[in-house]
Amino acid sequence: MAMPPPPRPPLLQRLARWVNGGNSPPRRPIMVRSTYAAARVDRLTEGWTTVNSSANNAIHGSIDALRARARQLAQDNDYARKFLQLVDANVIGAHGMAYQARVIQDNGRTTDTIANAALEAAWARWSARGVCDVTGRMGLRDLCRVLIKAAARDGEFLVRIVRGTEARNRFGLALQVLDVDRIETTANRTAGEGVNAIRMGVELDQWGRCVALHLKSRHPGDTYQAIRLDDSNSRTIRVPAEDVIHGFVVDRPEQVRGVPWMHAAMLRLQNLGGYEEAAIIASRVGASKMGFFTTEDGSAVPLADGTDAVTQAPVTDADPGTFEALPPGTSFTPFNPDYPSNMFAEFVKANLRGIASGLGVSYHALANDLERVSFSSIRSGTLEERDQWSVIQQWFVEAFLEPIFAEWLRNALAFGQVTLPSGNSLPLSRIERFTPHHFQPRRWDWVDPLRDIQADIAAMDAGLKSPQFIAQRMGQDYEDILQQIAEADRLRASLGLPPRTPRPAPTVAPEPTSSE
Repeated sequence: MAMPPPPRPPLLQRLARWVNGGNSPPRRPIMVRSTYAAARVDRLTEGWTTVNSSANNAIHGSIDALRARARQLAQDNDYARKFLQLVDANVIGAHGMAYQARVIQDNGRTTDTIANAALEAAWARWSARGVCDVTGRMGLRDLCRVLIKAAARDGEFLVRIVRGTEARNRFGLALQVLDVDRIETTANRTAGEGVNAIRMGVELDQWGRCVALHLKSRHPGDTYQAIRLDDSNSRTIRVPAEDVIHGFVVDRPEQVRGVPWMHAAMLRLQNLGGYEEAAIIASRVGASKMGFFTTEDGSAVPLADGTDAVTQAPVTDADPGTFEALPPGTSFTPFNPDYPSNMFAEFVKANLRGIASGLGVSYHALANDLERVSFSSIRSGTLEERDQWSVIQQWFVEAFLEPIFAEWLRNALAFGQVTLPSGNSLPLSRIERFTPHHFQPRRWDWVDPLRDIQADIAAMDAGLKSPQFIAQRMGQDYEDILQQIAEADRLRASLGLPPRTPRPAPTVAPEPTSSE
């Protein structure tokens, strides 16, 4: 009985023997350099940068081009415009960010409702259209809309504080919204003996704190200026930091200028717009069916005006229902574009999902696409998106509203504009007592109102939430709610209606499984 052949050694062992020219294993194992895969430099990663640069250096070489292209997209691209609408609607909202005074009486426990009402009334007067804006065109709510869209589109916003008689109001304080193009990006210098550093028009002290901005006296893009200008119209002026508010989201340490929020999605937005334009043109050509008249012997075809097709130029346009005559000896090869194909919609959706991620918004909100969306998925996506909007709201409050309120309160008290029902004004000497406040951004309706309300009631009954917290999450002030309820009860009593009685909570229905 023949013995079976011995098993062949493994492939790696045979390869090692062949490399060493014998049957013995290699004397020294082959060493492989250990590194991160994303740091390797080979033919697959040769276009991937390995050079580190500071935030300001990267921004300096791109800020003007990024801002110009972002503005062009916001003007002509529907998805970019939708993104700005989402920013405006979700950060500022229809009613803006409400100021709520939180002054406590000297006993440290009781709310000073009279002082709070006086402060809120004075803030409302200053926030009105034609008062807070030095140009007289906007109120504070409209001004906030302009600033938040500027931050999203341009990456930063710029507001100049106007004080004294130039403010043209009783508070001695007004705001002037400036285009960030006024910041002299080309103004750069290193720190020296008694000289601060300047980076892209921002003057910095030794700690990197902004001490001044270098602004152009007029917008560099204005084309209606007179042909002959003196030097005073085009000079750069130094404005101290306490006279301006320059807001932007800081992404990296030592960053002094902002970049458009849509920068990560801008290239794909531009390419998708070109792709859709090409698809539309191809569809128009494909829908424009046309025909040609020819003769068997190649003779000229008489035209409607009495001439023939001998001198006629070749037909290059496609119009619906058009029939042309071909010159003698000319043949026509049919062109039947079948584009856009069946994959057009899925391709656009795939790109819009990536664009939505780059913009930080949900896909269904950006694309207005609720097809095949379940209730659970849209609820999860909406709640996640609202968390991001809340982050932006808090940034805007701290970057703009808080410094403006500090200026306003000091001026309002100094000019005697916060008056009590007795006619007396709140004194400037006690400004610290009148400072506590809260800016309440807009909030959103519950995705599943019944379930969410019952969950809040259960948490409140268990001592895990307060009525104030629940009201604040709804975008309301609990004190205002109680006053409105008391006023409603007094109105019912004055009309002879019975007192209001609470109703038992209804039973929760099963959660829907689809958007239908």
